[in-house]
Amino acid sequence: MFHSNERLAVFIDGANFHATAKALEFDIDYRLLRQEFMRRGKLLRISYYTALLDSDEYSPIRPLVDWLDYNGFNVITKPAKEFIDSLGRRKIKSNMHVELAVGAIEIAPYVDHIVIFTGDADFCPLIKSLQRKGVRVSVVSTIQSQPPINSDVLRRQCDDFIDLDDLRDVIGRPQRETRSSQSPRPKSTVTIEAP
Repeated sequence: MFHSNERLAVFIDGANFHATAKALEFDIDYRLLRQEFMRRGKLLRISYYTALLDSDEYSPIRPLVDWLDYNGFNVITKPAKEFIDSLGRRKIKSNMHVELAVGAIEIAPYVDHIVIFTGDADFCPLIKSLQRKGVRVSVVSTIQSQPPINSDVLRRQCDDFIDLDDLRDVIGRPQRETRSSQSPRPKSTVTIEAP
């Protein structure tokens, strides 16, 4: 699927990627993720897209965003929108689809292959547009979770589909051992912290 001489760009839909890793119950080592795609081709850019709540004094995603920003990732953020729905529930809207699509379209003339970490079918028009420009598009998500996070229509549209679970040994953090028994601890959910 990858050629070592092809120019490569990686786009990560942060919220969707986090949900996918959480569903698969493993932590991502972002340093290893970047190294893996540097190995797979001539990585021109790796971008991470996420919305941040400005109203919170401490955001659990802030350390990750800061770490990524200092370690070779192009980090694109915007304030999340907070609102109250018709039932009086607090809701947060944090869609970064337009920003990710614009970034991918802008870099398309300079790359041969774009990898998008998302399972969201909203990206199908973007993938079609990139393909019309001669860019191969791979999608990283999962069909291993119940229900599958990846949209079937997205999987059909992309040139290559990579199940995130297949990258577990390559970009996942090893499970930590407890000090007393030295036995592996139960699988935990994804934590958002700097690697």
